[in-house]
Amino acid sequence: MTYNLAMEIFQIKHNNIQPEQGKILLSEPFMRDSYFGRAVILLTEHNSEGSVGLILNKPLDITINDVINNFPDFPAKVFAGGPVNTERIFYLHSAGALIPGSIHVFDTIYWSGNFEVLKELIHSQVIKPKDITFFIGYSGWSAGQLDSEINKNSWLVATVTSQKVLFADKSTIWECELASLGSKYKIWASFPQDPTWN
Repeated sequence: MTYNLAMEIFQIKHNNIQPEQGKILLSEPFMRDSYFGRAVILLTEHNSEGSVGLILNKPLDITINDVINNFPDFPAKVFAGGPVNTERIFYLHSAGALIPGSIHVFDTIYWSGNFEVLKELIHSQVIKPKDITFFIGYSGWSAGQLDSEINKNSWLVATVTSQKVLFADKSTIWECELASLGSKYKIWASFPQDPTWN
């Protein structure tokens, strides 16, 4: 099977789920971008002005203490959130109103909030590593850009539970979420990233 034919056969076809805050994006199987290849992105904002999301399954080989000085000792991993604003740290958490300024995404998932309060809650062990995920950078789209990419079958929109956002095995979440959508997606999920491996 040639590469181009494989791409045509196994390309994700967009569904009827509309992108909105709290939904996830699953990249089509052959996207080669280092950030977006087989990415799962939680949309934290989606409106007429554009879209913002964080990549859930691109862990970096560092912890938050490797990135931020004077931070409480905290064994939390850091993920690559996307190619935008990579000099800043972003975070998803389940602490809700405990962190002033937090933005509700969906269910028990929030993002951002007062960083000094966050450090205090971590220092006092109110927030534990299971309650929060840190990201370097974010993923962003200008007005209409994401809808255009979805119509070109670059992304499949899906629903996700808050448990999976914080607790799922991030190394398999792309495959598992695709497979959960039905038999044809199971085929895509098991197809090698490089068709020449077959």
